[in-house]
Amino acid sequence: MSSHPIGVFDSGVGGLTVFRALEAALPHESLVYLGDTARVPYGPKSAETVERYALEAARFLRGQDVKMLVVACNSASSVAMEALREQHSIPITGVIGPGARRAAAMTRSGKVGVIGTRGTIASEAYVRAIHEQAPDADVVSRACPLFVPLAEEGWTHNDVARQVAQTYLGSLRDASVDTLVLGCTHYPLLKTVIGEVMGSDVKLVDSAEAVAAEVRKRLEDDEIQATGGPAPLDHRFFVTDAPAPFQRVAERFLGRPLGRLERAKIEGG
Repeated sequence: MSSHPIGVFDSGVGGLTVFRALEAALPHESLVYLGDTARVPYGPKSAETVERYALEAARFLRGQDVKMLVVACNSASSVAMEALREQHSIPITGVIGPGARRAAAMTRSGKVGVIGTRGTIASEAYVRAIHEQAPDADVVSRACPLFVPLAEEGWTHNDVARQVAQTYLGSLRDASVDTLVLGCTHYPLLKTVIGEVMGSDVKLVDSAEAVAAEVRKRLEDDEIQATGGPAPLDHRFFVTDAPAPFQRVAERFLGRPLGRLERAKIEGG
C-alpha cells in the first residue's frame, strides 16, 4: 500500500488548502483530489444529502486505488464520517477532529471561537469535538458564508474583505475568545484579514495544518507511508463539472499550474 496515493475530496476548490498542507508535509506522497464542483456548495444542503455526496465521492476515490481518504470538507466531516468508516476499511481523516484537538490544546482561557459555513455551524460538530477534548471550554460559533465567495474571487486582502470580517467577527471579539478555529477550508486564504480583525492575542487554528500532521502520523503508525525520494508532481485532479472554472481558481489557491485535471463521472453525479 505504501506506493498508493492518498485521496482527498471536497465540494469544490476549498479543500485545496488541505491538499497544499498535505503536499508540504508529505513530499514523498502522491495525491488524488476530487472536487465535486457539479454539486457545490455542500454547506446549505441537508445532512442526508451531504452524507450521500460524501459516500459517492469516497467510492470514486476508492476506484483510484487510494490507501487513505482525507475528507477535506467541513460540511462532509460534520455529518458523514461514521457512514464513511462503516463502508471503507482504509484510514479516513476529516478536518473537524484535528482542528478541534489543536484548538483545545492551544487555548489558554478556555474561550474558543469557531467560524464556518451555516451547515457546519448548525451541526455543532466543532462544539462537540472541542468539548470531547476540553469539557469546560466555552465555545462561541459564527457562520461566515460570504468568506467563501471572497476567497474564490481572490478578494482576500482588500477593504471589502476587511469590512465583512469586521461585521462577522465582532461577536467573537466581544466574547474574548483567545483561539479561533477556521472551520472552513476556504478561510485560511483570509487568515491575514481575520488575524488583523481579531488581534494578535488571538491564535488562529488552520485545520489544514492540523490534518496534515495527523495524516503523517497515521501513515507512520500504519506503516503505509511512501518511501524513497520525493515523488514528482504527478498528483491527479478530478472535478465533476467543467474543468476550466476550477482550474482558474485552483491555480490561484496553489500558486502554480495544476497539471493533470480530468472530468469525473461519479455515481449520482
